[in-house]
Amino acid sequence: MNRSKLRRGCQITGWIVPSVTLALIPKCPVCLAAYVALATGLGISLPTAAWLRAVLMGLCVAALVFIAARRMRRFLRGWSASKAPEGKE
Repeated sequence: MNRSKLRRGCQITGWIVPSVTLALIPKCPVCLAAYVALATGLGISLPTAAWLRAVLMGLCVAALVFIAARRMRRFLRGWSASKAPEGKE
């Protein structure tokens, strides 16, 4: 596999994972507590589930903002390089 294809796949995965996680986080803490209990066999309290939900949402949003900022920085760097005037000889 080509190195550039691998890099592109990692970039796409970087966008997909936090987006899908954010979309699949349950909207109510009771549902999150039920999912945790089903997945692990451990019960968590409602305040803990609410806190966990907020932390997961914050992490997903932070990851998406970081990825978008990095992408924008690369775009602006390439854009400014293409708009730079050529040197006089």
